[in-house]
Amino acid sequence: MPVAKRRGPERHGREHFFIEGEGLVGDPATVPETAPVDDGARTAAAARAEDFRFSRLGPRGSKLPEGLLRKVATAMATRDDGGNGTIAAGYTYLGQFVDHDLTFDQTTVALGDSVAPADLLQGRSPSLDLDSMYGFGPADPVSAEFYRDDRHLAVGRTVRLGPAPLQARREYDLPRLGDGSDDEENRRRAVIPDFRNDENLAVAQTHLAFTRFHNRVVDGLDASVPANQRFRRARRQVVLHYQWMLRTDYLPKICDSTVVTDVFSNGRKLFEVGADPLSVPTMPVEFSVAAFRFGHSMVRGAYDWNAEFPNGQGDLFFLFDFSGTSGFLGGGPLALPSNWIADWRRLYRFSSIGRGDLKPPAGEFNLARRIDTLLTPPLAALPSGAFGGKRDGFGAMAAHLAFRNLVRANMVRLASGQDMVRLLRRKGVPVTALTKAQILGSGGDGASLDSLTAAEKDRFAKETPLWFYVLREAELNGGKLSGVGARIVAETFHRAMEGSRHSIVRHPDWRPTLGGKPGRFTMMDLLLVAYDDDKAVLAPLGD
Repeated sequence: MPVAKRRGPERHGREHFFIEGEGLVGDPATVPETAPVDDGARTAAAARAEDFRFSRLGPRGSKLPEGLLRKVATAMATRDDGGNGTIAAGYTYLGQFVDHDLTFDQTTVALGDSVAPADLLQGRSPSLDLDSMYGFGPADPVSAEFYRDDRHLAVGRTVRLGPAPLQARREYDLPRLGDGSDDEENRRRAVIPDFRNDENLAVAQTHLAFTRFHNRVVDGLDASVPANQRFRRARRQVVLHYQWMLRTDYLPKICDSTVVTDVFSNGRKLFEVGADPLSVPTMPVEFSVAAFRFGHSMVRGAYDWNAEFPNGQGDLFFLFDFSGTSGFLGGGPLALPSNWIADWRRLYRFSSIGRGDLKPPAGEFNLARRIDTLLTPPLAALPSGAFGGKRDGFGAMAAHLAFRNLVRANMVRLASGQDMVRLLRRKGVPVTALTKAQILGSGGDGASLDSLTAAEKDRFAKETPLWFYVLREAELNGGKLSGVGARIVAETFHRAMEGSRHSIVRHPDWRPTLGGKPGRFTMMDLLLVAYDDDKAVLAPLGD
């Protein structure tokens, strides 16, 4: 197998944006608007990828003062009131996996730097086609390292900690290379197309579940399928089932279902309306920088992870620790220790599809935090591996996830929530605007902005950062995206599915054939296929 490729530092989210019609967007005082794309940052795979561009849905917004953003970010992560919503915790990290499938870029710019217009070479495609898992396929010389053979994806093996159930287990970790030394090239990084999927243990185990699902689909193909067609046939099945799951299971859980139904039944009204279905989609910065970052509010500070770490012992920073990008798997153990294998029964509600036999022990089921304007306090101090470790003049706030999100919006002059309300209304989409009192959290149970001065409150209520606006909408809608947020997310998903090589949007008569019930395919169904519909495989450490 080829040696591990040298990679640059990984970050928790993109620090820079090249926007169609504008180029590399940022402050022209620090980065010339004609700044070229750094060809040296392009990998061999990226150089062969199609050009991908970010785009704008709304107008360019104004920059808010850094001091105001610091106050708002602090207010968003000062308390942890439990915040349990109604969505199973697994969907938090499914959302992160999906985000990584949609977009990934290769250039490096420090937080807060301005970036000015040019072409963005996307590392992969911006469609929902699982290229974050497949790369360019087993026949490609660069992507071949992700595969066991000409059709199966590679999997890893956990580290033995003792007798059963803590013996070494095949297919329970991502594949890894290297000897664990300090040499960057030999660290035990995961051998997967997108290293962000090894940023924390929950998203790494989600990536692994999709890998296992693909391999089970390959093995289930009819014997009559020619050898040289088996990978292609399996990938088509996997991608279509994945999209169906997102459309019918994931999106209705996080978004107002009436918005999702309207978009998928009547088409888009905001994003690339009338686009050639076979053209390459763009990625709206309003989605990437704001609307689809709602998942940050769903993250819990601790999880009932498995039988070895019950009762909240699965601390969030343990999930960072047991990863190759943010934790010590990158320079320590050979692989994931067997006591950290996920128990999927604790993360997804299998009883919702009639599998009451797959309930976790009483009191051990994890709900995600409600989608709202509060983040669990640990996200105010991200591990350095999650953002590249650079403080860039921001001090401790550089590790504050809410602050990073708000600064990114400033970097690209993102439209405000109010800008997007006005735009949607012009497009004929009825949207109720939030009031000043709702935005400021007066009398609510989300983030309170009482620390702002009167002048700061007035400005924030008129030019509310889109990310905060979307979270406040959801907070006032029982923890589901509504209005602006739901529309941006649903339309972006619709276009990403439409532009995929395999598409349930372009083939609306397609129906799933895998899973426990004809015509149904949820994330729980995917896990049952991936883990052989066997409790001992799905939760190998027991109760």
